[in-house]
Amino acid sequence: MTDENQESPKISKQRLKAIFGGSVGNLVEWYDWYAYSAFAIYFSSSFFPSGSSTAQLLNTAGIFALGFLMRPIGGWMFGRIADKIGRKQSMTLSVLLMSLGSLLIALTPTFKTIGLVAPVLLLVARLLQGLSVGGEYGVSATYLSEMATKNRRGFYSSFQYVTLIGGQLIALGIQIILQRILTEEQLISWGWRIPFVIGAILSVVALYLRKSLHETKAFEAQKSKKDDNNGTIRELLKHPKAIFTVIGLTLGGTLAFYTYTTYMQKFLVNTVHLTKGEATLLSFSSLFIFAVLQPLFGSLSDRIGRKPLLIGFGVLGTIFTVPLLTTLSNTTSQWGAFFLLLAALIIVSGYTSINAIVKAELFPAQIRALGVGLPYGITVAIFGGTVEYLALWFKKIGHEPYFYWYITGCIFMSLLVYVFMKDSKETSKLNEDQDG
Repeated sequence: MTDENQESPKISKQRLKAIFGGSVGNLVEWYDWYAYSAFAIYFSSSFFPSGSSTAQLLNTAGIFALGFLMRPIGGWMFGRIADKIGRKQSMTLSVLLMSLGSLLIALTPTFKTIGLVAPVLLLVARLLQGLSVGGEYGVSATYLSEMATKNRRGFYSSFQYVTLIGGQLIALGIQIILQRILTEEQLISWGWRIPFVIGAILSVVALYLRKSLHETKAFEAQKSKKDDNNGTIRELLKHPKAIFTVIGLTLGGTLAFYTYTTYMQKFLVNTVHLTKGEATLLSFSSLFIFAVLQPLFGSLSDRIGRKPLLIGFGVLGTIFTVPLLTTLSNTTSQWGAFFLLLAALIIVSGYTSINAIVKAELFPAQIRALGVGLPYGITVAIFGGTVEYLALWFKKIGHEPYFYWYITGCIFMSLLVYVFMKDSKETSKLNEDQDG
């Protein structure tokens, strides 16, 4: 007890440095990922020149969805690296791959210049980014959870979504600045390339930060056992209940999250009929508050448990998704749209703030990064990655409200999982790392 108390100040300082370094890298990764969605309204015509604006966005959303298909592969590849070689090495490689994807988008010529090669190169770049971000989620969730103290895991791990949302905020912030200094014609012509150049540069900075991170004690402890099954599918399949729990609790949450974040900007322009500038500013303001809420909800979960927050999201999401989106689609007031969107994001915070720690608490150290990343990546690829495409498709065929009911049904399915699962705070596998 005495030795632990003597070491605690040093451990605390190292832990905070690790959480900061891991979070900053996560911020850059997700900025690069979201820059595509934020600026799609400007570059879609460069790669898909014919058709209506909805059709162009539909094609761009299709590539967005295909990028998600790489996320399970990224979850498997980087999760395996994290569980066998180390969390630090895996996170360093993922941010390097993201940098390459952003640079490729920034340098790809338009359809008018190279024809069909242009959308093909855009797809390749997006697949590289999907591979990277697919690995990033599971490994960073594992790293942050293992670096956190037992009684503050919900608080510290919530910073994964603070930085995840922060990445989108930076993308939108850069968009707001560019909208102020460039004309719409300039943004459509060449201005959209700027955020991808910035992303490639920031990724190099994140790479430097991650190379100086400390490895987690949980990984070091299980690495010393030299088990060849660490990070393998065979080992993962020994935890079927945890795998299906990750899939079930992610289903409704990822749909709600991507609807109110990445797709919302297009919804505000295409359905609510706000200007691009108004939609960007409204999205930025609501997401800023959303980011601030994450540590508050995470800290609350440390006090009352994870399960009450998840059930709260499930119940409120099932009841209010259709009314919120229906009212939002018919609103004519910017302030009305802002408060409706904010209400939706408050509800979603019950999921976003703690979903990473809940997943990490389900698996032992030797399979944790793969266990979090792979089932999550599969679920997000199928449901989160198709949000924009489905929403735009329903709108195109004249039945946009069907999409609202689709989200509601998926949240209800997740609610059933929340109700019957045990509270991971009480049964956390992370406790075994400390006990061992």
